[in-house]
Amino acid sequence: MPFTQLLPWIMLVALLLVHVVFLSKLFKKAEAPGWHGYVPGLNYWTWLKVIGRPWYWILLLVIPGVNLVMLVIMQVELGIAFNQRSTVEQWKIGILPWVFIPLLSMSESSFIGRRDWTNQKKSIVRDWSESILWALVVATIVRTFVFEAFTIPTASMEGSMLVGDYLYVSKTAYGAKVPQTPVTIPLIHNVIPGGMTPSYLEWFALPFTRLPGIRNVERYDAVVFNFPHGDTIVVDPNLAGHDYYGILRREGIASASGSIEDYIQDPDRYNAQARAKLSKRYGIKGRPLDKTENYVKRCVGLPGETISVIDGLLHIDGEAIEPPAGVQYEYNATFKSQLDARRAISGLNLTNVDLGPAKMNGSSVEVIMALTATEVDALNRGDLAKSVTRMDVSSRRGSLEMFPNVSNAEFDQWDPDNVGPIKLPHRGLEVQLDSRNLALYRRAITTYEGHELEERAGKVFIDGEEQETFTFGLNYYWMMGDNRHRSADSRMWGFVPETHVVGNASFIWFSKQNEAQHGESKIRWSRMFRSVK
Repeated sequence: MPFTQLLPWIMLVALLLVHVVFLSKLFKKAEAPGWHGYVPGLNYWTWLKVIGRPWYWILLLVIPGVNLVMLVIMQVELGIAFNQRSTVEQWKIGILPWVFIPLLSMSESSFIGRRDWTNQKKSIVRDWSESILWALVVATIVRTFVFEAFTIPTASMEGSMLVGDYLYVSKTAYGAKVPQTPVTIPLIHNVIPGGMTPSYLEWFALPFTRLPGIRNVERYDAVVFNFPHGDTIVVDPNLAGHDYYGILRREGIASASGSIEDYIQDPDRYNAQARAKLSKRYGIKGRPLDKTENYVKRCVGLPGETISVIDGLLHIDGEAIEPPAGVQYEYNATFKSQLDARRAISGLNLTNVDLGPAKMNGSSVEVIMALTATEVDALNRGDLAKSVTRMDVSSRRGSLEMFPNVSNAEFDQWDPDNVGPIKLPHRGLEVQLDSRNLALYRRAITTYEGHELEERAGKVFIDGEEQETFTFGLNYYWMMGDNRHRSADSRMWGFVPETHVVGNASFIWFSKQNEAQHGESKIRWSRMFRSVK
C-alpha cells in the first residue's frame, strides 16, 4: 500500500495513542479517575464529563466523517476547560492535537471547567456558528445514513420520473453505505460548486462497508447508484457526468479518421491518442467509488438472471415480462398539417423533452416523439395522426456503443432494442473464461472485484495464476431507463455491482419544469409528494 494511503491511518492511530497516554493526567487535574484515560472508549466517556458535554456525543464518534468533526470539537473544548481560550490556542489544539494535548497535560494550566454562559450573552457570530455547526452535523448524518435529496437532470426516466423532479432517496431501504472518503465538505457530493475542485480528501479513505438494509433490490425498483463508469472522468463540468470510456472510444474512432474498422484493428493506439488529447484539453482524473456521479434507473435484472431484449421487449430467463406503465420509445408520427401536430402535442401534454426533430414531407409534417404505450394508443384512436411508427434503431449496431463495447459477429448485432442473452453474475457464480465471457465480465473481474487479469499465449491468468474459471464475489444488477431510446444505461455500459447501489427513489417531494427544456417554467403541483412507481 502506498505511503500516502497509510499516512491517514498512521495519523489516526497516533492520535488515539496520544489520547490514551496523556488524557489520564488531564483527568486527574479535573478530579476525575485518571486510570479512565488508559481505557479506550471509557476515556472518551470521561472526557465528555470533564468538558461538561452530554454522554450521547460518544455515539457520534462512531460515524465516519462526523467523528472527525466531533474530535476537533472535543479537543477545543478540552483546551477551553483548561483555560486555553484564545483563538490561537483553540486553533492549535483543534488542528494539531498530537502536539498540543501532550503539551497541555504537562503544562501548569489548571482545570477551570467549561465556559459558563449563564450570565453572559453569546455574540451573534458565536451563536450562529454553533447553530450552523450542529445543523451541519445533523444534516450530514441524515444525508449519509437515512435519506438524500436527488434531482432528475435528464430525460432517461421520462414517462415515470420527469426532468425537474426532486426525489427522496431512502438510504435505509438497501442499507446505507459508510462513507469511504469521510473527510469532505458537508452536503456537497464531489465538486465545489462553480468549478471542478474536489470537495473531498481522497488520501484518507475507508474500506467499503454497508449497514444492514430493510430489504433487497427488487425488479422495477427505481434505484439510485454510483455510476460504474464514473471511476474516471474528463475534468469538465459538461463531460464529468458522462461515460469516460464511451467518450474515449468516440475520440479514438475520430483519431482513426472516423473508421470503426481501422479503430478495431488497433484500439490501444487510437485510445492512447484520444487520451492524450482529452488530457491536454481538459484533464483526466480518477474518482473514488462513493464520489462518482449518482444515476437513477430502473432495476430490470437481478443477480443470477439471464437478461435479453428482443425487439424492445425485456426477457428474463427466456420469458417476456410486462414493462412498467411509464416506458417510452421514440416514434415517427406523421400528421396531415402543422396544426394537427400542435393539437396532438398539446392534447398529450408533451414538452420539448418529449419531442425530437420535425420535418415537412409534402403537406404533411413528421415529428419524432418519445411516447408511452398509452400515448401511442391515443394517437392511433384519434384523427390527428396519419401514422405512428416506432423508430428503427438498428443503425446503432456495430458502432461499439453497445455493451460490452467490443466487436464480434454476435455483439455487432446488438442495438438498444436487441441485446443479449447476458447472464447477470451473482455471488458464488462460476463462469468459464472463454472469449465471450471475458468480453462480458472483464471489467467486473478487474475493476469491481479488484483482480489482475492477463491473457498470455491463449491462456488466462488471474492474480498471476492460470485459471480456466472465475467465481464472482459480488451480486450484479441490470439497470435501464424508462425512456428506452434516450437512455444510456446497462445496455451501453453493463452491470451495476451491489457495492454501487446507493438507495431507493421513494417519492417526489418537489417538481418544477423549466422553460429551456419544457417550453414553460412552472411548479408541477400535481406531482408533489407522489410515490415513485
